[in-house]
Order: sequence, then C-alpha cells, then structure tokens
Amino acid sequence: GEIMGALDGRVAIITGAGRGIGREHALLFASEGAKVVVNDLGGANDGTGTDATPAQQVVNEIIAMGGEAVANYDNVADWEGAQHMINAAVEAFGDLDILVNNAGILRDRVLVNMTEAEWDAVIAVHLKGHFAPSRWAAAYWREQHKAGSTKPRNIVHTSSTSGLFANPGQSNYGAAKTGIATFSQILAKELARYNVKSNSIAPAARTRLTEATPGLGERIAAPTDVAQFDEWDPANISPLVAYLASAACDFTGETFFVKGGEVTRVRSWERAETVEQNDRWQVSELTAALNAMAAKVNK
Repeated sequence: GEIMGALDGRVAIITGAGRGIGREHALLFASEGAKVVVNDLGGANDGTGTDATPAQQVVNEIIAMGGEAVANYDNVADWEGAQHMINAAVEAFGDLDILVNNAGILRDRVLVNMTEAEWDAVIAVHLKGHFAPSRWAAAYWREQHKAGSTKPRNIVHTSSTSGLFANPGQSNYGAAKTGIATFSQILAKELARYNVKSNSIAPAARTRLTEATPGLGERIAAPTDVAQFDEWDPANISPLVAYLASAACDFTGETFFVKGGEVTRVRSWERAETVEQNDRWQVSELTAALNAMAAKVNK
C-alpha cells in the first residue's frame, strides 16, 4: 500500500501559505497525507493589496502531486473572516485537526519614526491574526469534544527571534511575536481539556520578509554550489511544523527555534537575581542594592 504519512487523513488550515515558509508547510503537509486549506490574502510584504494567485498556485501544486487542497482568501485579522476560514475547512473536508498560524507582514521602523498605522497594521496581522483563527478553531474543537470526538488536535504558531531576542527596528513586529509565544503557552493550558496541543516556532529562513530585512538579505542568499546544504531554505522549517501538528507530538506550550537542520527549545521568561529584606525598602537602600546587582549583571 501507500507509505503512511505523519499527517494521514488530518485536515489542516495553514495561514499565509501562498508563499515562503507557509507554502513549504502546505506542500509538506500534503505529502504527509494532510488535506490542506491554503489560506493567503496575497498581499505585499507590508500587507497592502490582495491577489488570489499565490494560494491557488499552491493548491494546484498539491493537486498535481495527488493531494487534496482548497484555497481560502480570508483576512486572518478579520473576525468574521477567521470564522469563515474554519467553516471552509469543515465544509471542504468534514473536520479540522490542525491550525498553523503563519501569516505575517513587516513594517520595520525605529520607534521615533514609527507611525500609528505601521504599529497597528503589524499588531493586527500578527497578534489578532493569530487570535482570531485560534479562537474559532478552539470553539469548534470544544463542540467536537463535547460531542464525543476527543482525538488530538494541534495549533502551531509562528513567533520570531526578532521578538524573543529583541531586534532593533522591529518594535511592532517583535512585540507581536513575543506576544504570540505567550499566547501559545496560555492556549496550551486552556485547551488541554479538549486534547489540543499548542506550540510555537521561531524560524530562520529566506523569505520575502527576511530578504527585505536590512543587513539580512545578503547573508541569507542561496549557495551557488547546488550540492551544498542550503541552511536558509524555508523548506527546512516545515518538518518541525509537521511534527508539532501531528498526533505523535509530545510537547505543548513550548517554543522552538529552527534553522537549517537545527531545532532548539527556547526557554521562557525565568526568574533571576533577587534583592530582598523583610521590610519595605527605602529608595536610597534599594538604589545601593540594585546598582550592586547591575554591576554583576552588566559585566
């Protein structure tokens, strides 16, 4: 018979799957036996404009390889659109097992030059664009669970090193991306009762967005030697996402950095040095104690 795929018979929505990392997810998921809703608004890097072509092209590629897929053009940051996306999966394939939140845009600017629109657009697509589809997927899974369908479900979110490790010039994007990692941890705790696992990735790969990032574009060019491993190929990211989206996944509430052949679990915020006394601090005393701490921390 056929080779068993890691995602056989499972239904997945992948947002922002028309290009870049999301497209690679869609192609790998289909090759692993998933039925895929390829969501993409088809906008430019900064989120402006729409184009149905990228999503439909990925669907065509999947169908050509013998897989099952449908295109969806809903805006991830739109409340009704996100609900429609979940409904589209159920209508096309009868269920929903996996949500991969991947869609994103960039409007990089240092804080002193950033406009309200540049902040709002990035927060909307990343943070609300992770919240809205997750919310409707969770509502559907709760209903299913109450009706007796208790099989494993999975959400995979897309964070970024720009957020986790604080990249200057990306306060809008970075704040959203760190927010996404925390959002994922909270969902892991809330949705465990419905047998839903929630994890995040912080990927490093060559995409339209990273090629547009100052100082990164030239560093991430494809190797001229075809035999050499291309560590920046976005296809390197997708096997981890397939694992995190599979019934075999043993993690929840975790975040993984992934680049080339490297997969690293990233620790969350954790407590560090303390100054303490059994009374309220005087400002002068606290200044002395904390500046002494700073001297150790900053050296």
